[in-house]
Amino acid sequence: MRYRVLGGTGIEVSVHCLGAMMFGAIGNPDHDDCVRIIHGALDAGINFVDTADMYSAGESEEIVGKALQGRRDDVVLATKVHFPFGEGPNKGGNSRRWIVHEVEQSLRRLRTDWIDLYQIHRPDYTTDIEETLSALTDLVRAGKIRAFGSSTFPPADVVEAYHVAERRGLQRFRTEQPPYSLLARGIETSVLPTCARLGMGVLTWSPLASGFLSGRVRKGQVDMTTGRAALMPQRFDPALPVNQRKLEVVEQLVEVADGLGCTLPDLAVAFAAAHPAVTSVIIGPRTMDHLTATLKGAALVLDDATLDRIDEIVPPGTDLYRADGAWSPPWLTNTNLRRRPQDDRPAA
Repeated sequence: MRYRVLGGTGIEVSVHCLGAMMFGAIGNPDHDDCVRIIHGALDAGINFVDTADMYSAGESEEIVGKALQGRRDDVVLATKVHFPFGEGPNKGGNSRRWIVHEVEQSLRRLRTDWIDLYQIHRPDYTTDIEETLSALTDLVRAGKIRAFGSSTFPPADVVEAYHVAERRGLQRFRTEQPPYSLLARGIETSVLPTCARLGMGVLTWSPLASGFLSGRVRKGQVDMTTGRAALMPQRFDPALPVNQRKLEVVEQLVEVADGLGCTLPDLAVAFAAAHPAVTSVIIGPRTMDHLTATLKGAALVLDDATLDRIDEIVPPGTDLYRADGAWSPPWLTNTNLRRRPQDDRPAA
């Protein structure tokens, strides 16, 4: 297993990070099996585990906490806060009130006294970023977290947070966690260069493009009745032009993988790890077989000729689909933020 330093923290993490989103009700409800998967990853040299408070409504954190008993000191543990958790108007977001409350709940579920990396899961434009950074800085000083970062933040928000921290004498985001895959390379345009300039570590998610690069989604072989295809038909329906394009690209990428003697998932994970700004790639196995298959390709390093061929198939900076389906900036979803009032428009 290869290791890299996480931003400017001095913490060394494995190039593969074990993502725990699929542990619990939304993925694998068998706690004992999930614990075995976590132990299998740790035994293989992975020392970085990432979860979130909202994964299966806290169940994922509970499973991770159970698995790390007796092994906590050897693991770099990351979790997140932001999404609504329970009923009520103040049970979510990036306010000091919610962060201070929810970090205690995460510590309890994870059965630990500290969190190595506490991440803000998405931006919250109702909360001043200074409020968020101030709360996180206090948690570092209290010893409850070691460092903090952002997740799926637009580059402008990453830069704003950096400058607010600098002006106010607060600690800053040390990491960013964006989606990145062979089918979603948009972060190469500005997110990755911004993180590199600011000395931030980057842990990327969804290297298999929500299953599109799993090797099971091929032309003429898309089963729309089960799995993610049934849950997200707009992302997999072969009748849609955007998905037809993805299927064409997948066939070309399979040829590249075959030429290397590896699987398409191996190629996908190795691609994400090849970018110089990327510290670690999150893998999210649901079963032990998924983990075993991923670890077989852990040593794969892509040469320049292979990366050049990938660039021909999917040009740098290209998104073949919108990678983050869980959140949209308000200025895209709220028409009032994109249009002047009619009485403020010039007469026709």
